[in-house]
Amino acid sequence: MGDHVARAEEFDKKAEKKLSGWGLFGSKFEDAADLFDKSANSFKLAKSWDKAGSTYVKLANCHIKLDSKHEAAQAYVDAAHCYKKTSPKEAISCLEQAINMFCDIGRLSMAARYYKEIAELYESDHNIEQAIVYFERAADMFLNEEVTTSANQCKQKVAQYAAELEQYPKSIEIYEEIARESLKNNLLKYGVKGHLLNAGICHLCKGDVVSITNALEKYQEVDPTFSGTREYRLLADIAASMDEEDVAKFTDVIKEFDSMTPLDSWKTTLLLRVKEKLKAKELEEDDLT
Repeated sequence: MGDHVARAEEFDKKAEKKLSGWGLFGSKFEDAADLFDKSANSFKLAKSWDKAGSTYVKLANCHIKLDSKHEAAQAYVDAAHCYKKTSPKEAISCLEQAINMFCDIGRLSMAARYYKEIAELYESDHNIEQAIVYFERAADMFLNEEVTTSANQCKQKVAQYAAELEQYPKSIEIYEEIARESLKNNLLKYGVKGHLLNAGICHLCKGDVVSITNALEKYQEVDPTFSGTREYRLLADIAASMDEEDVAKFTDVIKEFDSMTPLDSWKTTLLLRVKEKLKAKELEEDDLT
């Protein structure tokens, strides 16, 4: 480790000397860039992540002076991947710089990829609002580049987190849109009932029986096979239990579905919200009688 650090510092010193010395404009930045690259790699081998990150930023600055935007962007990405281990905030800052450069040179699919990476960093940090912002940016850019699968993955993240923040109309719109688009693709058709189920659960969270009843009619038009699925039956039975304000029936319906198709934590969380609202209504009714 010590050897790697010593080598890294030596390369860094030589690079700084190149920059401060005389020489042809282009060649001194090229020479310094080569030395900073070696320095950063040595810091990485020493697992000295902060120093590796800051050295990659120096490398990026050399490439900027040489007007090599692609190389500069890549150096910022390398810096970000070092900072990810110690300082997510610095990592995000470097990825933003990389994205700006990739956009400048028309590498939009690369920009989209790193917007998604920023979103995932915010996700890991449980900063859901910011994660949504960057998943949306990534989705838009993937769509511009016609990378539909990646765009849909990002959109589903937006829908998932929007629902967690009780932004149900936003989630419903995304899930319904993905369902409609998936019907056009034979490989994606199998997922349609899942997207419609997610949209339906968001409708249930709004606590409006008319809303979910209208949605189920609409989903039948979107996909005529949907009414024959267990997902449709689950939504219809929950809507009936809500209409009847019957918590026991609601619980039985969920248990039966879950015994055959286990519900993931997202669906469970949202359905618990629906149950709590239903319980509160039932208590209100009891108080009135």
